Amino acid sequence: MSITVSTDNLIIDHVLINDYLDNLGSTIVKKMLNMYEVQSKIYLEEIEQTLAIDDQKLWHERCHKMKGAAGSVGMKKVHAHLVNIEKSTEPTSDKTQLVDELKALNEEAIKAFSTLVSA
Repeated sequence: MSITVSTDNLIIDHVLINDYLDNLGSTIVKKMLNMYEVQSKIYLEEIEQTLAIDDQKLWHERCHKMKGAAGSVGMKKVHAHLVNIEKSTEPTSDKTQLVDELKALNEEAIKAFSTLVSA
C-alpha cells in the first residue's frame, strides 16, 4: 500500500514511511507519529532547558537523543538539522535561533508525515 504525495522528499523519508505503512499498517503508523509528536515536544523542552543553564554536555546529549528519534521515524530534515547542531559550541544566543529553527522544521515534518499517512 505505498502512497506517494507531492511533499518534498527532503522533509521526510517517504521510502521508510511507506515501508512502515506496508508492514505495520496505517493505524500503527499514525500511533507512531502521535507518539513522536508528544515525545518531540518533551525533547524540545529539554533542549531549551540546556540554554538556560548553558550546559554544553547536556545540549549534545539532548540533541543526540532527539536526533535518534527523528531518524527512526523518517524526519529527514529534523534529523539533518540535529546532526548539524548537536556538537555546536555556539553562544547561547545563537543556539536559541537553532532551537527556533528546529521547532519549525519539526512542525513541518510532522505535517508532512501526517499528510502522507492520511492520503
